[in-house]
Amino acid sequence: MNIKEAKQEIKNTVQAYLQKNEQGEYRIPAVRQRPVLLMGPPGIGKTQIMEQIARECQIGLVAYTITHHTRQSAVGLPFIQEKEYDGKTYSVTEYTMSEIIASIYENMEKTRLREGILFIDEINCVSETLAPTMLQFLQCKTFGNQAVPEGWIIVAAGNPPEYNKSVRDFDMVTWDRVRRMDVEADYTVWKEYARKQKLHGALLSYLELRPKNFYRVESDVDGLRFVTARGWEDFSNLLQTYEELGIPVNEAVVGEYIHHSDVAEDVAAYIDLYQKYQDDYGILQILQGQVKTEVYTRLFHAEFDERVSVVNLLLDGLLGKLHQVSIEKRRTDIWYEFLKKYRVRLDTEELNPEKIYQNYLSQMEQQLEQKKAGKLLERQELHDWEWLLAQWAQYIPRGTEKQEEAFDYARTGFDQQRDVLENEEKEAGQWIENAFDFMEAAFPDGQEMILFVTELTVSAEAAVFLADNPCERYMKYNQELLIGSRKRELLNELHS
Repeated sequence: MNIKEAKQEIKNTVQAYLQKNEQGEYRIPAVRQRPVLLMGPPGIGKTQIMEQIARECQIGLVAYTITHHTRQSAVGLPFIQEKEYDGKTYSVTEYTMSEIIASIYENMEKTRLREGILFIDEINCVSETLAPTMLQFLQCKTFGNQAVPEGWIIVAAGNPPEYNKSVRDFDMVTWDRVRRMDVEADYTVWKEYARKQKLHGALLSYLELRPKNFYRVESDVDGLRFVTARGWEDFSNLLQTYEELGIPVNEAVVGEYIHHSDVAEDVAAYIDLYQKYQDDYGILQILQGQVKTEVYTRLFHAEFDERVSVVNLLLDGLLGKLHQVSIEKRRTDIWYEFLKKYRVRLDTEELNPEKIYQNYLSQMEQQLEQKKAGKLLERQELHDWEWLLAQWAQYIPRGTEKQEEAFDYARTGFDQQRDVLENEEKEAGQWIENAFDFMEAAFPDGQEMILFVTELTVSAEAAVFLADNPCERYMKYNQELLIGSRKRELLNELHS
């Protein structure tokens, strides 16, 4: 299965394992809750999906890479305890609590989340002294004599032996107690994730042209050469930061992340071209409806790779604008709900409007701290909430006992935010129209339109915007190019 399918199956498992009966007991008792074991090549996103699952299910997450631990930290340290049996006193060896088990309880105290996932990575790469402990953990859900708390689901991950010389095979007894999911690299699925995470457009454009270079592991006379999904994502972060700082990226830097000399050389050359195309074609001017005549002339004589690069640059700019619209819309919607609940509190609570507002604001701040502690928010969501709390603090209705005056003052900032959203939506709508004007003039009946419409279709933010702000030409091309067998035929031709 691919990583997206694995994520959904783990979410299904979480839902099933945490389901309770009428007596408040877990329908599937802990002894029957088989740990999930993800097996797949390194760097395909096994750890990332655990963070996503925890956020989406609103449960806790404690993650460990077990190869970093010793038997003592996993099991605990021995100590001598005096106990009496049949009137005689004996010295008995007991163990302190495992660091891993203790971390679960600490997480519950900090986040107030009583249920969660314990994720153990590289579980089949442990040292010889720790191997029996890991087998016991998978079979019995314990570290030493300490059990994993009820309500915490075990998910582990490992690498197949062809990718790691340290791998230890499990016996049949262990395999018979886990749910094994074999995961493979899948570029199409990863691209959906990469778009959402705003990976650098040059890398996504390159992989659109060279999808076979997405994940490669090869051995030759020079040793192991490889490219992983993790490498692309980590390099994207560096590339974006280098651009902000004005630092150039050369082949040597690319090779620090893309450990395949041929691919690294190709990527470095493409990044230079991509940046040159961005300047030469004036992408922002195209989106603003100010296309230079020579742009069409150059595209008419350009190679296919260059034309696709221009389309991807256009998509980068357009999707960036739609991303900003989604941020403003989310902030506006949350602010609206905040004011609506404040209105209800004004009508039901016997306090002055300022005190009601401050109490509600304090409650929202506490909820944010809990979500931060549990890592239940993505980075942009966290930024949005911090921004909103700062805005709400500026509109505390001070010195008035009248409910209507207090509410009108509290909504002042909201009215301004609504205007910001309307302006962003209006500009985004015009950019889409300008983009279609350009695409129709530059690529009449070309494969490039397929790529453009496809990327708009698979982008969640674009889909939401186009649902709220219909574009006739998008609907026209979506129906003509992306329906049924015609869609498959054209996309296969595009990527051949």
